[in-house]
Amino acid sequence: MSVDLNEQYDKIFRYCYFKLRNRTVAEDITQETFLRFLEMQNRGNSIVKEMHYLYTIAGNLCADEFRKKQTEELTDNIPDDKDHEDDILTNVALGSAMKKLSAEDRELIMLRYVNEVPVNVLSKLYGISRFTMSRRLRKILSFLKNEFNGEEGYHEEERIKESHSGVL
Repeated sequence: MSVDLNEQYDKIFRYCYFKLRNRTVAEDITQETFLRFLEMQNRGNSIVKEMHYLYTIAGNLCADEFRKKQTEELTDNIPDDKDHEDDILTNVALGSAMKKLSAEDRELIMLRYVNEVPVNVLSKLYGISRFTMSRRLRKILSFLKNEFNGEEGYHEEERIKESHSGVL
């Protein structure tokens, strides 16, 4: 088998959880994904040896589940500890920058940088060339960097203007 199932299980679960925002349903979908993958393996189909097939199965099952019912909202448990203030501000800034991306671009970032899915697998999953996928990822990262730095830069510029306004 060309895919290490133990290594991929957590990644497929994160992918399902990202799409569904429900832990229990994501666990069920992940299990169903691997059952279908193994069923195809037992039939001797050569296509199931590709890792992107796992993501295709999971994506289709998530889409089916999403059509059945609406997702649940996640609760944010923010710690009261002051030491985490910078982390919280960074997460909020990154979160707001991520919200400006399309759903597909957010999914690409999650797959590539959280689940560490190789670019060639992503390109097969989305039906585009590796080079196009690489350019798209660079463009998304550039946008996020500009949004993230732009917010910080805006606040810094505003602070400088306020400090100089009393001097004039």
